[in-house]
Amino acid sequence: MSVRQKPLKIGLVVCRFNELVTRRLAEGAHALLKRRGIKLEQIVELEVPGAFESPLAAQWLVETHKVDGVVVLGAVVRGSTSHYDYVCSTASSGLMNVQLAKSVPVGFGILTCDTMEQALDRAGGKSGNKGAETAETVLEMIEMKSHLQQPGSIE
Repeated sequence: MSVRQKPLKIGLVVCRFNELVTRRLAEGAHALLKRRGIKLEQIVELEVPGAFESPLAAQWLVETHKVDGVVVLGAVVRGSTSHYDYVCSTASSGLMNVQLAKSVPVGFGILTCDTMEQALDRAGGKSGNKGAETAETVLEMIEMKSHLQQPGSIE
């Protein structure tokens, strides 16, 4: 049972790059949030060009919309250059920095795959939908934070 008094506000950052995959991740996240009682008007969604831009978008959502958590969804597929490594590393570090600096859960739903087939498998294919899993994780962390803020919660 939730100890929160006000309705949640959830940020959703969706990367356009590899849109075939990210659209499916977003559908999974939306479906999970709906099942968990989150209404469309409680979701603030931003579309960004790619994973590299996602940390700044997550930070903006926290600062401007005072969201309780942010679900970040993207897909980076390895190519023949080292660009993949830089994008993945920068995005994951940037999102962790936002999470720690702002004390707001930021879910890392950016797939980092070797092939497009692997990405599609994780976006509603045979490996489930990582968009839904990321949304679930963010909700769990919001609930944990809410519980910890209650007097006498850790005794």
